[in-house]
Amino acid sequence: MKRRVAITGLGTVNPTGNSVAESWESIKNGKIGIGEITTFDTTDFKTKVAAEVKNFEPASRLDKKELRHIARYTQLAMYAAEEAIQDAGLCKPSDGEYTFNTPVSEIPADRCGVIVSSGIGGLDIIEQQHSRMVEKGNNLVSPFFVPMAITNMAAARIAISHGFKGMCTCPVTACAGGSNAIGDSFLRIRDGYEDVMICGGTESTITPLGIAGFQNMKALSDSTDPARASIPFDKDRNGFVMGEGSGILVLEEYEHAVNRGAHIYAEIVGYGSNCDAYHITSPSPNGEGGAACMKLAIKDAGITEGDIDYINAHGTSTSLNDKYETAAIKTVFGEKAKDLYVSSTKSMTGHLLGGAGGVEAVFSVKALEDGFVPPTAGLEETEPEMDLNYVPKKGVEANLKYVLSNSLGFGGHNACLIFKKAE
Repeated sequence: MKRRVAITGLGTVNPTGNSVAESWESIKNGKIGIGEITTFDTTDFKTKVAAEVKNFEPASRLDKKELRHIARYTQLAMYAAEEAIQDAGLCKPSDGEYTFNTPVSEIPADRCGVIVSSGIGGLDIIEQQHSRMVEKGNNLVSPFFVPMAITNMAAARIAISHGFKGMCTCPVTACAGGSNAIGDSFLRIRDGYEDVMICGGTESTITPLGIAGFQNMKALSDSTDPARASIPFDKDRNGFVMGEGSGILVLEEYEHAVNRGAHIYAEIVGYGSNCDAYHITSPSPNGEGGAACMKLAIKDAGITEGDIDYINAHGTSTSLNDKYETAAIKTVFGEKAKDLYVSSTKSMTGHLLGGAGGVEAVFSVKALEDGFVPPTAGLEETEPEMDLNYVPKKGVEANLKYVLSNSLGFGGHNACLIFKKAE
């Protein structure tokens, strides 16, 4: 018998806020977290804007001595994980401060796992250490370079900090990674391998190399107006805006959560994952792969298309994604497609790549809890074939029972999650 899986903890740091409460309030109000790039000089770059995390103070939650040897993408994940773990009541602060290597209450360490995705990992560290080697010689490359840069280190650091000894891994599936991490964690608990999983995604690639790479493949918006740069489903969209941050969830076997009196935000009930097998960057025509993935998630949840109330779309603000994702939704939902709420929170956070699915899962769960559909901020006018209810500019209150979250990545990787309102 398959076990039920509850969501008992949420954590995030992203361009709209450094906590779940702050970020969700911004999202509900359509606050855009995009601005001019401050991390490096963009004089010679076409791309001028990004969605940076603001006022980030990792030392408020993480060990100051360790921070020197932790890449920013890992810091973001650990920071969000601390919020989620404390929110779930799984660690006990000592004298009001966070403690490390504290056993998880009431749960054996080998029944707790971590799956956290990153698409690129410590790109900032790679750039920094390569420059050091070129300028000063190979002997001055940091011995911490490799463990700082590799993509699995966010998951590893979270596990090490709290003594989680179950499955610990990092799916690297581009922009689908965060959702794959959550979906894979869901399966681990549902099938009985672990009782608790810390999962989600993280990314920090607002660097010269990161921006140049996406800019030169013409994937990034060239708008200099933060309000008109990330505009999913808008007829004037011309590329995504790079974002950074992390979204982390605590998943827990449902009965265990009930028995310990945990607050249950929602249930995760369905997961689909597949591949377009079509192109390294372009989605398959008319979103065939994405449509098939949504169908897989709906079947896995044991519900019908008619049960879905809201879709947190991948909605990147690129020409092909938004066109084909709309087509995919129409393929799956038919006439009901026009009755669905469909919005993209990337209009406010930018695109967090491997971190996107984690952050958007947090928003999907909060949408269920509050009965509120976040807007597609900045959306003004669509194309004729883009005729769904994209919730332009202003969010709406709605009675939501099932929410579907889409993540569609380079390489044709697709991942879809379905969340159910807590009973």
